[in-house]
Amino acid sequence: MSIGFLRQALNALQLQSHSRTSHRVNQWFKWLSPGISVKRWFFISIGGVFLASLGLAIWIKLTPIFWGIELLRGFLGFLANILPNYISGPLVLLFGVLLVLWGQSRTVGSITEVLRPQGDDEELIDVLLAHRRLYRGPKIVVVGGGTGLSTLLRGLKTYSANITAIVTVADDGGSSGRLRQEFGVLPPGDIRNCLAALADEEKLLTELFQYRFRAGDGLTGHSFGNLFLTAMTDITGDLEQAVAASSKVLAVRGQVLPATLSDVRLWAELTDGRRIEGESSIPKAGGKIVRIGCIPENPPALPAAIKAIKEADYIIIGPGSLYTSLIPNMLVPEIADAIAEKNIPRIYICNIMTQPGETDSYTVGEHIQAIDAACGNRRLFDAVLVHKKTPSAQALIRYAQQNSHPVFLDREVISQLGRRIIPANIIYEDENGAVRHDPQKLAKVLLKWYSGAHHGK
Repeated sequence: MSIGFLRQALNALQLQSHSRTSHRVNQWFKWLSPGISVKRWFFISIGGVFLASLGLAIWIKLTPIFWGIELLRGFLGFLANILPNYISGPLVLLFGVLLVLWGQSRTVGSITEVLRPQGDDEELIDVLLAHRRLYRGPKIVVVGGGTGLSTLLRGLKTYSANITAIVTVADDGGSSGRLRQEFGVLPPGDIRNCLAALADEEKLLTELFQYRFRAGDGLTGHSFGNLFLTAMTDITGDLEQAVAASSKVLAVRGQVLPATLSDVRLWAELTDGRRIEGESSIPKAGGKIVRIGCIPENPPALPAAIKAIKEADYIIIGPGSLYTSLIPNMLVPEIADAIAEKNIPRIYICNIMTQPGETDSYTVGEHIQAIDAACGNRRLFDAVLVHKKTPSAQALIRYAQQNSHPVFLDREVISQLGRRIIPANIIYEDENGAVRHDPQKLAKVLLKWYSGAHHGK
């Protein structure tokens, strides 16, 4: 029994050693992958060693080199007498190659230990390959606001680092509204959420940026992220520079841009004739919106946002509150014009549930018609992404108590509007029955559709 146990142990050790060796060899060969720009520098380094050695030999008149060559020739002659050249030659060659690989792997290992964050076991070559893949991803522009936009960005950043989020600055409620009144800054709330979503250390930064002070004179109710962006705005001079500086500090993958730097205030006209002013007041008014606009009218777009749209490979609108997150971006005429002019894949992500005070009883077609109307009845997107399955009974009951229901898919109307329907299962339900878009599922469907639409053009 003991001999059998020892045999099993030896076999296990051999398998483990073989596995480790295979993994290490696999990691070495990754450095030869196309596009990493390592092979050329490796061979240049070898050439440099050869030239340096040659220069040293010339400088010292070859005397030590001559005796070194004689010694080596004697050793090789002795070796050739013992083993034939067709055996000794490959053995020496293999030994030299192994020495080079060992030295290179130890060098890379030392560099990796310095560059790799503590607790991260990912190999440096894997980091480089992932970095190259992300920065070769499509240039994606996402237009929206609210929690829906940050949810989408959380999924998209695993497919591309070339992401630009264009965010509304019409928020006037909560912490953002207070900062807007007290400091005269543009509301930082939606921008804060997007920065946290695109940051590399997302979990920690999200917790930090979303942290709200529960005590303190004047601090209660404010989020740390809003105060951080307000301070950065004061230091840098405007919100655009504040966001750019914050992105560097937070190692953000992509960029977040306000739609405009104008102090925009939303207004809405309801069917009963009332005119409601203020983004936070519109959903509370309890009426059906027939027209929406902003003060000042036709605010100028941020030039960087227009540049991003013109260079985009893919434009995504939504998800988010229809009248208070999505349409406010389209009230900046230059943004709507730039999107309308692009002949690239463009898609709208429709909300899963209706929103009380904004889209009561709205269908998917009515969401599309509202966006078209806000943009002068132009088509800013070619397809609409809708959820395929009905949420659970628990979720339906929970939302019905708030007078919210699943957005009805009116296929005929959408067809008449000239839009393609992309159905997919893209929701996530938490233990309380709250319905959200699943970041990874949503991003996967969007990139799959983009790939098909891009190659179909």
